Amino acid sequence: MMDLDKLKAERDQLTLCDLPISEKEICDRYENVFTAAVNDVLREFCFLHQALPSGIAALRDDMRVAGIAFTIKGSKNLTLQSEMQHRAEMLEAIREDSVCVWDTSGDDESTQWGGIMTMASKRRGCRGAVVDGGARDIDEILDQNFPVFCKYKSSNGMLGRFRMIGYQMPIMIGNVFINPGDIIFGDRDGVIVVPRKIAYEVLLKAEYIKENEEEIRNMILEGLTPTQVVEKGGYF
Repeated sequence: MMDLDKLKAERDQLTLCDLPISEKEICDRYENVFTAAVNDVLREFCFLHQALPSGIAALRDDMRVAGIAFTIKGSKNLTLQSEMQHRAEMLEAIREDSVCVWDTSGDDESTQWGGIMTMASKRRGCRGAVVDGGARDIDEILDQNFPVFCKYKSSNGMLGRFRMIGYQMPIMIGNVFINPGDIIFGDRDGVIVVPRKIAYEVLLKAEYIKENEEEIRNMILEGLTPTQVVEKGGYF
């Protein structure tokens, strides 16, 4: 017989490992680097597939957000029973400094995020939302200065088209596995997921890269050739 106990234990394990700094500080500091640097560092840790699908983009190019993953899972579903109550429970469970991350099971019709949900989650201390699906009430979202990254825009609401299955559970978007508590970071280059257990080490290296790239830019401005830049430890 198949022994799935280890897999079940891993998927059901929601205990968050401690971070050496507060969640707020780690989120604030991630927002001061850039996703390309974080992606390069993750490659050093042998994590090559942490960027969400390229179709997930910010509603406005200057949006950037970093936060603790609050995961939500749903799929196409026509049933209506208790849907609003379940959704309200989810919104009340959102923690401060979180980013809501929606795994929609590939939905291509409904909007999982809108203006009222933005207002409710923002009051809980949520920092933004990442949706592998749609958003609506775009003007209202933008007026609230709330970072939202999504796949498309549509006036279609969820009710009667899509149903939330659960929240704060392991999810998968594209080929990226996301656990509650991971670090979600998005800017104009897309959205990336940093596993919580290495989030602080990745941050330190990304901050170093940001400082180092300033030195490389100065070398180029000073007239050094690309070969000379590389000889001095730079890169392109």
